[in-house]
Amino acid sequence: MREIGIGVISLGWMGRLHASSYQRLPSRFTELGIRPRLVVAADPIEENQQAAIEQFGFEKAVASIEEVLADPEVDVVSICSPNFLHRDFALAAAAAGKPFWIEKPMGVSAAQSREIRDAAASARDGAGIATAVGFNYRHAPAIAHLRELVAGGRLGRITNVRCWFYADYASSPEGPLTWRYDRERGGSGVIGDLLSHGADLVQHVTGQRLAEVTATSDVFIEERRLPLGAGVGHGAVAVSEERGPVENEDWVAALARLDGGAHATLESSRVARGHRSDYALEVFGTEGSARWSFTRMNEFEVMLGEGGTEHGYTTVLAGPGHGEFAHFQPGPGIPMSFDDLKTIEAAAFLSDVVHGTTSAPSAADGLAAAEVCEAIVRSAASRAWETVPQG
Repeated sequence: MREIGIGVISLGWMGRLHASSYQRLPSRFTELGIRPRLVVAADPIEENQQAAIEQFGFEKAVASIEEVLADPEVDVVSICSPNFLHRDFALAAAAAGKPFWIEKPMGVSAAQSREIRDAAASARDGAGIATAVGFNYRHAPAIAHLRELVAGGRLGRITNVRCWFYADYASSPEGPLTWRYDRERGGSGVIGDLLSHGADLVQHVTGQRLAEVTATSDVFIEERRLPLGAGVGHGAVAVSEERGPVENEDWVAALARLDGGAHATLESSRVARGHRSDYALEVFGTEGSARWSFTRMNEFEVMLGEGGTEHGYTTVLAGPGHGEFAHFQPGPGIPMSFDDLKTIEAAAFLSDVVHGTTSAPSAADGLAAAEVCEAIVRSAASRAWETVPQG
C-alpha cells in the first residue's frame, strides 16, 4: 500500500467529511493500493483542533495553513475553508507543490478561479499538480450512468436539458447575515453556491459546453440580522436586533445554449421553502430521455424508444453496473449516501495524484463552472444574452 500524507485545512462540516472520506478509502477502493495518513488538520478554533485528534485520529492539529504546507510529511491538502479564503489557500498550496482537493465554488469569481487553475498548472516548475473540486453530485452512480447513456448515443441527439438546485437553508428572514450574503466574501450567492453544481452536471453529463446564457435573478430577503458571533456554515448563530443588507442572489433562473446544439434551463434558490435539497437533472434526446433527483439519489428514470402501450418512464434502482456503486453495496435496493459520493471523490483525487490520471473534477472544471456563473450574473444585469468564455 502506498501511504499518502494528508493535511486538511479547516475542520468544519466539510473538512470533517473530507477526513472521514480519506479514512474510508482503503476499505472501499482496495485496488488503488493507497492508504491515506491523516497527518495534520489546521483550524483556528481550539475545539476543532481537539476534534481533529480525538475524533478523527489526526496525528496533530495546528492553527494555520502555513504549518500544514511546511510539513514534509504532508503530500496533499484538502481546502475546506469558507469560500473567500479558497484563492489564497489554493495559491499557497500550489506554491508549495502540494496537490489539493478544494471545495466549490473554487473562488468567489471567475478571475480567482482562473488564478487557481493557472497556479496548479504551473506548479512544480511547470509540471503541474493534481487537483480536485468538490462537484460531488457528478459521482452519484445514476449520474455516471446517465452520462454513459448520452455518450453511447442511447438517447439520440440531445435536444434539451433541465437542471435545478433548490434549497431552503436561507429561507428564514430571521437567519444571520453571515459572510455568505456578502458580495466580496460570498461571491454571487446561490449562483456560485448551488448553480455551479448545476452548470457542472449539465456539462459533465452532456459532454457539451454551456456557451451562451440569458438570466434573471433576485434577492427575496433583502435584510438579515447581524450575527453576534462568527458563523462559518449554514448553521444557527446568535443574532442581534440590528439588520444589514443582503448583497448577493437568493434565486436565479437561466436559459442556455450548449456548443453541441442542445439547450438548457437552470434554476437555483436558497430560499425555496419546503425544498431541503431538491437537486435534479433531466436530459432529453431524439431517442429517449432520463432523469435523476438527489432526493432519491439511488434510483433514476429512463425512457428509451416508443414503448408501445407501456410508453413512459421506467424506474431503475442504482446497482453494481452503475458508476462506482459496486465499491459500496452488493446489489440494487441497498442505498448509498452523500458521504459515499465524497469517498468516490477522495479516491479519484488520490488516484490522480499517484497515477497521473485526470479522473476527478479538476481546477479546469472549477473554472468552467465559474465562467458560467459569472456570465449568468452579467446577463441578469444586462438583461441580454452573454457569451461564456472558454478557459
